[in-house]
Amino acid sequence: MNLQDDDFTLLGLPRRFALDRAVLDERWRQLQAQVHPDRFVAEGAAAQRVAMQWAVRVNEAYRRLKDPLSRAAYLCELQGAAVEAERNTAMPAAFLMQQMSWREALEEARDLTATEVLDDEVAAEERRLLVEVARLLDQVEEPAAAAAQVRALMFVQRFRQDLARRLDAFDA
Repeated sequence: MNLQDDDFTLLGLPRRFALDRAVLDERWRQLQAQVHPDRFVAEGAAAQRVAMQWAVRVNEAYRRLKDPLSRAAYLCELQGAAVEAERNTAMPAAFLMQQMSWREALEEARDLTATEVLDDEVAAEERRLLVEVARLLDQVEEPAAAAAQVRALMFVQRFRQDLARRLDAFDA
């Protein structure tokens, strides 16, 4: 293993968006068992520090790959199309109109049912975008187009967080 390996190589997984979560989890557990600092107590402080670096690196890779949005952004970056969400906020007009419509619907939602219906609609769009990202990355290999979809997913994810807060307020 090499600390500089990309996350997929480090975890021994194919470099693709579609991952089997159970395989990812198992590979992470196996690597953690190999590099856990407690295994190196008898070898001294230097060996434990190196093991700690490895453990941190394995955890970092696992965290990034287990989250579909992070994994998609990382794959785009590996393929030369960084998402650059902070600098590139340009979105298609239809997507922006959809965002505005959702925001208005959230403001107008006065009860739990209306908010849940909106959440279901947004969740369906999130799933559709994830399928499209998978297609763009794994089948047609268009990382720039995938990066644009990842930026859209970031907007959707933030809106879903707003919806979750609203739903939590109904539960309180």
